[in-house]
Amino acid sequence: MDFQLVERNLRESFRALAPGRPRARILELPGVSIASLGVEFQMFNSAFLNGPVDSGDTLMRRLDTARTHFEREGIDWSFWFCEDWLGWLARRRLGAMCARQGLRCAAEMPGMATAELSPPKRPLPALDLREVDSDATLAGFRQVGSQSFHVPPNWFSEVFDCAEPARRPGFRSMVAYLDGTPVATAAWVQSPGAVGLYNIATTPAYRGRGLGEAVTRLAAGRALSETGPMPVVLQSSPAGRELYQRLGFRTVARITVYNS
Repeated sequence: MDFQLVERNLRESFRALAPGRPRARILELPGVSIASLGVEFQMFNSAFLNGPVDSGDTLMRRLDTARTHFEREGIDWSFWFCEDWLGWLARRRLGAMCARQGLRCAAEMPGMATAELSPPKRPLPALDLREVDSDATLAGFRQVGSQSFHVPPNWFSEVFDCAEPARRPGFRSMVAYLDGTPVATAAWVQSPGAVGLYNIATTPAYRGRGLGEAVTRLAAGRALSETGPMPVVLQSSPAGRELYQRLGFRTVARITVYNS
């Protein structure tokens, strides 16, 4: 399965969060896509490669383009690299070149995809999956996400600031409840050829009970019921990779994030 299914959906997930934000910027620059929300959390002020990079010199020009843009904006930022765009020499020199631009490696994630989820092999918790469409569900989504991803609550709230699905219809946020308590989250984004799952998280106190698998299956099912059959893609944390492999996902891309 083509790495571009993952890479394209990832870029779309940032674009889908941008409408209605006064400092958001969605731009196509030479060799670089900008999808920036203009928020304090720099992971969401993002640059991406939008085509292959065949040399170290070309990579440095891409980095210069992104840095120049964000310095002009006066905000911290990140560069999300799908390393499959990089030729072998550019890939080998990526870390050193990013360091020269003042960027440090913040995350490495396999990009994963499946044409169909494997059947469950064990009973799963019965979760009540609700779309984020009210102040109460938004509060639950923020609470679970902030705790699970170890992000300051105000940063997370600035990124996920809206409980009106019609305002950002491209990014569908959901929160799962167990016995009335918000315990897990997921979101989905459609792009040409794929549905992407994001923000899959379980409150730390509820981990080890199968909630991650349950919310992943529910979110994928909800998305595909609206889009029709298509591949499902995601970026996994190191801890989640084994789970997603059991669900039928396989690694098709490598995503590395560098922060200013």
